[in-house]
Amino acid sequence: MTSGSVGERMLSATLLGVARDTRGVRRLRRPATASAPAFELTYVRTGPSSARPPAVVIPGGPGLGSVLPYRTLRAIAARRGIELIMVEHRGVGLSRTDLSGADLPPSAMRVIDVVDDIAAVLDHEGIPRAHIVGSSYGSYLAAGFGVRHPERVAGMLLDSALQSADELGLERTVIRGLLWEAPTESAALVREAAAAGVEQRVLLDVSRAAYELGGDRLLVPLLRRRLRVGRHLIWKAIEAYATRDAPGARIPGIYEFDLAGVIGFRELGYSAVADGLPLDPALTYAPLRDRFPPFAGEPFELSATVRAFTWPLVLLTGSRDLRTPPAIAARIAAASQHAVTVCIENGHSALDTHAVALLNALEWLIDGRQELLPAIAEKLSALPRRGAAGRTVSLLDAWSRRAHTR
Repeated sequence: MTSGSVGERMLSATLLGVARDTRGVRRLRRPATASAPAFELTYVRTGPSSARPPAVVIPGGPGLGSVLPYRTLRAIAARRGIELIMVEHRGVGLSRTDLSGADLPPSAMRVIDVVDDIAAVLDHEGIPRAHIVGSSYGSYLAAGFGVRHPERVAGMLLDSALQSADELGLERTVIRGLLWEAPTESAALVREAAAAGVEQRVLLDVSRAAYELGGDRLLVPLLRRRLRVGRHLIWKAIEAYATRDAPGARIPGIYEFDLAGVIGFRELGYSAVADGLPLDPALTYAPLRDRFPPFAGEPFELSATVRAFTWPLVLLTGSRDLRTPPAIAARIAAASQHAVTVCIENGHSALDTHAVALLNALEWLIDGRQELLPAIAEKLSALPRRGAAGRTVSLLDAWSRRAHTR
């Protein structure tokens, strides 16, 4: 969504008004620096306080809000006695503008500054240590927090862990092996769709998202119907969900890649050039390359620094995750001193698609029982899915079941 029209401004005002009125919202003024003007950093703290360190939950993106999208997550956590802190990412939602109301400049968008925003919130709340939870892009921030502020970490949970811009090669291998080269019906249908003229970027984004959300049970009927009748309703819905990084895409307070995306391109290698082969993940952000600065290098070498992490570390990974494949979690676990890997039946980002499983894993980490988590992975997978994203997965699964019986 682009800004400017009366309707868009009204929607933005409505969404941000709801965010401001959300229970537990607090603000912290961040001082001006050489790269950023002073601004109000917004965060939310919910759940019962206790002697145990609270958990800081960092969503993915960059561009996902923290206040609006995770109200259900925080309500469930509060009922379970888990205290959560979520910091609205600078450049997003209630932390988007400076004190004059102007958008923060691109120079303010750097990983280290975002990490230090989290530390500033802990300082403001008088919290010496916390459990740090990060999902996808948020896992990079979580691990970066561990590098810059190791004394503040009580434990860490990395969900769909992202460690390096160099992982594109692994992502290509996994996606192509599963959705293009495999001797399966789904791969054959993907190849048929490509031959029928479905644009490569759309085919990649939709096929990957469908497989992550429902595996072959969703992907096969989705592709069959696409080949038979064209861009049907479910295809369009998944396409809108999966290609939300298209130019101008912005839903205030929920998803705002237009500004925070600077981090993805400048520091995390989103500007990678496609290699010309089918289903290239580099295609996802290719249309945006001219809108953002070029890659200048990563702020951390996480693959090396994770060896120094001394706290309990849980690596939560999805068996169907094609964006941060389970092999990444396995590599981190092999390099870590105190890591356990928990693979659940899921796609990318349990925080967004299976929040109850993530909260259960977090609770076991807080209680010091994380070593037992791998043994209950199947039970975590079977837990009910809550929230809008979880209900969407359930609805798509119901559609795919009906499609298989026709």
